[in-house]
Amino acid sequence: MDWLLNNIVTLTIFTPVIGGLIVFLLPDDEKWIIRRVTFFLSMVPLALALTMWFIWVDQFRGDPTFQFVQKVEWFPLLGSSYHVGVDGISLPLILLSAVLTPLAILASFGIEEKVKMFMSLLLVMEGAMIGLFGALDLMIFFIFWEIGLVPIYFLIRIWGGKDKVYASFKFFIYTMAGSLGLLLSIQIMGLSTGTFDIPTLMTAWVNIDQSTLANTAGIFSITTLKWLAYAAFFVAFAIKVPIWPFHTWLPDAHTQAPTAGSMILAGVLLKLGAYGFIRLVIPLFPELASTTAFILAWLGALSIVLGGFAAFGQWDFKRLVAYSSVNHMGFVVLGIAMMAYVYGINLNNQVDGVLAADAIMATNGAVLQMINHGLSAAGMFFLVGVIYERTHTRDLKQYGGIWSVLPVYGGILIFTSMASLGLPGLNGFVGEFMITSSAWNIFYAQVALSMIGLLMTGAYILKGIGETLHGETKPEWVGLPKMTLTEHVVIWPLMIMMLALGIWPQLMLSVINDTVTRLFG
Repeated sequence: MDWLLNNIVTLTIFTPVIGGLIVFLLPDDEKWIIRRVTFFLSMVPLALALTMWFIWVDQFRGDPTFQFVQKVEWFPLLGSSYHVGVDGISLPLILLSAVLTPLAILASFGIEEKVKMFMSLLLVMEGAMIGLFGALDLMIFFIFWEIGLVPIYFLIRIWGGKDKVYASFKFFIYTMAGSLGLLLSIQIMGLSTGTFDIPTLMTAWVNIDQSTLANTAGIFSITTLKWLAYAAFFVAFAIKVPIWPFHTWLPDAHTQAPTAGSMILAGVLLKLGAYGFIRLVIPLFPELASTTAFILAWLGALSIVLGGFAAFGQWDFKRLVAYSSVNHMGFVVLGIAMMAYVYGINLNNQVDGVLAADAIMATNGAVLQMINHGLSAAGMFFLVGVIYERTHTRDLKQYGGIWSVLPVYGGILIFTSMASLGLPGLNGFVGEFMITSSAWNIFYAQVALSMIGLLMTGAYILKGIGETLHGETKPEWVGLPKMTLTEHVVIWPLMIMMLALGIWPQLMLSVINDTVTRLFG
């Protein structure tokens, strides 16, 4: 048991990667076996993630430090080590990754082309996502960051729609452009301080002075170098969230990706950018992040508003849901801006109790909204895939009256749409309420503007529901087959979690809050 606990993060990272290799060795023509073996293997990291969760709740409540830590010397010449562990921010995101991957695999049981490669890529991508959330070394973080790009690129490029080549190329170029600056900044930070260890850098890099810097990059002042590094980190993670105006790759990628690809892309991969802001950008550049917090808040508000208007203007159902991600992630950015503003000035003990409490609530809300959006967005993309499999169109103008043909599907679509909308009692409401209420005292103009985005959220949700389910039933949809058992197995766990977190968000917040509170302690 001790061995398991000492290595549980590593096992959670690499069991899906090993599983992907196992699946790749299976015979190509044994599709039935490939699908079920992949699903079984994906349950292993889920079991490990749940083990960490229950142990944390039982033993580590009130202890906000990193747990299940493993550190092994890896590249001593550069000061880099294999250092992994989890806290109350990363553990929920690891659990989200471990929950969504088996559901995405089930949603892909209808894939017939290159099944073995498809399933292997999903497992490898899961390992990369969990590895990034568990990384406590910048080099390890970057390695997993880059590995995660490869599977989703091929999922879009091989199994995507008619514009898959353009969409996959655009996705890769955008993300790689951000990665280049990120890598350069990571190298500068590591070589300047002699370490890539993230907990160590939170002191060493933040307090670095010009005399230390002179040994490595003395041609720049420390202020200039920090601004350059901060800008590189900011852009890389802003692309990934994505924040307006860095979002234009997202609708194309979502529209062309297969259903499982969209579920993982919206459910987890977008969260990598927001996690990067919380884990790295703000703690490593506290003063710069605080200085630019108003800019970040405006970008978040614009993402909410413009993402809402863009979603409302879509007639492709999947593209509508894709733009909704820009809208919803804008609230996460607004919460992160509140964290950035207060965290930077808190270093000099200039924060009163009320402002610190607001920042804690905003940060809690941002992390919770990441989880909530991951569940509802994965559900929405899956339901778009369900109706597309039957109608072979995503054009809302072609739908109409489908509720009378598929009443169970209609009820599920309304429930999931209401969770995405932010209906009180469902998960989408809690995080957005925490963010807007806590950010009001500082970012009142941005919060007020974001209310327009909330209005448009209701508009595009009702548009999607109305055009799909209501109206006269068209003759071509009369014989649509009902949802299968596999499809029910995919969507019902998501719906249960949406309801549970809406009624009792403390299930997640009790873990998140301990770590967030320590950040402002």
